[in-house]
Amino acid sequence: MNLYPTPIGRAQLAWAGLAAMTVSFGLNFTMGVFFAPTAAEYGISATALAVAAALGTAVTGLAQHGIGRLLDRIGPKLVLVGGLTLISGSYLVLAEVTRTWQFVAAYMVLGGLGFASSSTLTVTTLLGRAHGANAGPAMARAAIGINVGQLIAPWLATTLFDPVGVRGAFALLGAIGLAATGVLAVILPADQRAPTGAGAGESLADRWKVLVGFGLHAATLYVVVLMLPKHAVEQGWTVAGAGRLVALAALAAGVTSAAMVRLLRRHPPETLLRVLYSVRLTALLAAVFVPGPQVLVVVAVLFGIASFPVIPLTMAILSRGLDPARMGRTLAPAWVTHQLAAATGLGVATVVHALTDSYRGYFALGVLFTVAAAVSINPARHREPAIQNSAWAE
Repeated sequence: MNLYPTPIGRAQLAWAGLAAMTVSFGLNFTMGVFFAPTAAEYGISATALAVAAALGTAVTGLAQHGIGRLLDRIGPKLVLVGGLTLISGSYLVLAEVTRTWQFVAAYMVLGGLGFASSSTLTVTTLLGRAHGANAGPAMARAAIGINVGQLIAPWLATTLFDPVGVRGAFALLGAIGLAATGVLAVILPADQRAPTGAGAGESLADRWKVLVGFGLHAATLYVVVLMLPKHAVEQGWTVAGAGRLVALAALAAGVTSAAMVRLLRRHPPETLLRVLYSVRLTALLAAVFVPGPQVLVVVAVLFGIASFPVIPLTMAILSRGLDPARMGRTLAPAWVTHQLAAATGLGVATVVHALTDSYRGYFALGVLFTVAAAVSINPARHREPAIQNSAWAE
């Protein structure tokens, strides 16, 4: 039975997920590129922007339980389209605000809820329902959109700053996001209700070590991706050059994510995660101990390789054998952990920067977090798929 009739089939669903994540993650993480010029244009302090980023990330985390239940109740398509509309709309609002509290509120509420509804939990549920226990490669393919968004959106933003200004860049990126959302609303198939199987009431309690590692990953990831441009400016880079460091990291991550699509067919995700954490450790050690601004090119490439590709690998472990009908709410705690850890990391990094006038101290903490995350990776107990020999599994 084909649950995804024309205009899009199950094999093409990963590409739609890729497009959605391009918009969602592109808009979310391009905010780091906007921090320095926004502070100058809007008269908002760098501390207020960092607090807004932490609060927005916290809102995303706190919303995950509700989003998980919503996914199981109304399906991932409506949640995804609604989330993309919110996060794209936040950019249009940010183009018009005139006060600091308005900027923080729009970033925190519209951006935070929009990203919560349109990021990996929603796309994982979409693909997990379609592919069942074999969703790993599809998730890895969709995750390339994270890096495509990071590659295109920061480059486009830095290109637009001179001709149209910061407000114009916000407005144009928001309009592009809404246009892409409209296309996805048309081509995505109607949500299908998954049959409830034996997995009802299950949890991720038996995979708590993976959850801890996922939180430590987030506490490092968000700080580096959002604050690397600001750190680079403090090291003597131009605003445009610092923004393109993020694009360089995204390019490295995209190549890695594409490779993971094939590698997951031959290697377990646990093995691949250990390799990526080793690369991340090298990047952070260079950021802490190697002097000079040019080392940030190496840091961006190595950290990019071991940044967002960690997410689909972790999701492949956590979603293994889950009941499709309850996948949203079962996976929600992973994203609560992820986003709240990211928010905490941003908050701690802000304090460290205020005390030392540098992010190097937090990068050193990232070294410890990376070692602990690598140690937390143990082969997870394999569950039997909740639905076997059905249209939900391949």
